[in-house]
Amino acid sequence: QVDLVESGGGVVPAGGSLRLTCKTSGFRFSGYGMGWLRQAPGKEREYVAATSWSGGTTDYADSVKGRFTISRDNAQSTLYLHMESLKPDDTAIYYCARYRGTTGWTTIHEYDYWGQGIQVTVSS
Repeated sequence: QVDLVESGGGVVPAGGSLRLTCKTSGFRFSGYGMGWLRQAPGKEREYVAATSWSGGTTDYADSVKGRFTISRDNAQSTLYLHMESLKPDDTAIYYCARYRGTTGWTTIHEYDYWGQGIQVTVSS
């Protein structure tokens, strides 16, 4: 059974840093692109970042570019999101997800398995 479990969320002051971890199981992790997505209160889910199967290619939403770093450890079947210079607007539930689509990483409905989500709250 495919499983994705996020950890590392919490409350952090504006300007602070946080690292999210997504531990996966039940599939060949190194065979898939992976992404992070988020949903803020009152807003639709939005794309945050994604990485290719090898970690050799990464992509970021404009809102987080230069502040967030996505990475993966294929030996541990684990995905990471390191977040720096956090802003109150980054407050959201963050999800890791497996990509299995054709259009592109920003196409949210093409992520086929999702974690349960984890809360990140950035205080002002």
